[in-house]
Amino acid sequence: MTKQIKQVIFWVGALIIGAILGSLHIAVIDQICDFVATVFTRLFKFTAVPAIAVSVLTTLAMLGGNKETGKIFRRTIMYTLLTTLAASTIAAILFFVINPEVLSASAYEGVAAEELAKMNSSSFLDYFINAIPDNILSPFVSGNVLSILIVSFAFGFAISRMKESEKKTAILNVINGFQEIVFKVIGWIIAILPIGIIAFTEQLIKEMSAHIAMESIGKYTAVVLSGNLIQFFIVLSLFLLIRGINPFKHFKNMIPAILTALFTKSSAATLPVTMDCVENRVKCDKKFSRFILPMCTTINMNGCAAFILVTSLFVMKNGGVDLNLFTVIAWILISVISAIGNAGVPMGCFFLTLSLMAGKGMPIGVMGIILPIYAVIDMIETAVNIYSDSCVCAMTNKDLKNLVTEEKTAE
Repeated sequence: MTKQIKQVIFWVGALIIGAILGSLHIAVIDQICDFVATVFTRLFKFTAVPAIAVSVLTTLAMLGGNKETGKIFRRTIMYTLLTTLAASTIAAILFFVINPEVLSASAYEGVAAEELAKMNSSSFLDYFINAIPDNILSPFVSGNVLSILIVSFAFGFAISRMKESEKKTAILNVINGFQEIVFKVIGWIIAILPIGIIAFTEQLIKEMSAHIAMESIGKYTAVVLSGNLIQFFIVLSLFLLIRGINPFKHFKNMIPAILTALFTKSSAATLPVTMDCVENRVKCDKKFSRFILPMCTTINMNGCAAFILVTSLFVMKNGGVDLNLFTVIAWILISVISAIGNAGVPMGCFFLTLSLMAGKGMPIGVMGIILPIYAVIDMIETAVNIYSDSCVCAMTNKDLKNLVTEEKTAE
């Protein structure tokens, strides 16, 4: 029995055990699972921050501003834009096919008003302002992924521009050594992850039994979830097939990361597992994965784009806005741009959409009705996001390996 088959058996077993424990509704078990899930969530966040920093830092320090770095960056942006645009467009089509009805004002007036007001206390632009660090430690203390990327890009590029010397070699040795330590710790966490999956699954079953989706937004929910599932199973598979990558094999290799994304509801927190799957199971070159995946954690948000688009159209429809072709096309573009700038953290898409709608003076009380079911939507979104990240990395890896071969042949 291979190592991968054993791992799948452990994960499936953990899911079954967690589901059984969650259905029992025993207070002591609930408390233990809550504790274990919290520990694993904190461990993911603990390893995600240094993993993002050292991965981007080492890649840029080694490659610098040469042609290879430019090619990796351009391919990553190209695939990110194409997959995100596809997700948003499909969501728009489904919105008009399923056609969610307008709610009565009494259904959402005053719903979750206090919580929505608190979430809307800062503007969408605040996220970008806060991403500009005012000291070297603040990005790592706050865990702001975009801010960490900015610092890592700046320092990585600066190191690459240094003249070859003992000082540069010493700096690179320290960074590479720290990277080995970080990924060794990540390996330990992944080895005991089935324990965390038991706890996460127990929490999920418990939450699902405690919340009942409201019938009035059933069609809205159907649009968001079906759009994400079509993106996950059909659109991304077509992208992989076009690039000559087996989508079934790729999906199987990414199962640990997909499950982790479902439970953590955070692309950033899932990053260590995503990198492990892409490097050790998909077999992507580390010079691609450790540059592309941390960047995609912030910019490649397929699931988020679909949510922003559908929710914005739904709220605007309830606000009496005429959803003509030009309006929809404009919001497809807005959703793509907004998703690229979204934070890869739980509730990130919800807050971002809330800010956009509040800025337009739309009835944001509608989002109070969405709030109870957002936990499930967020799970699916995050799984789509990290799976798309892995697809972007795999496609770029294959493209650039072929390009390098062609260049060598030409020479």
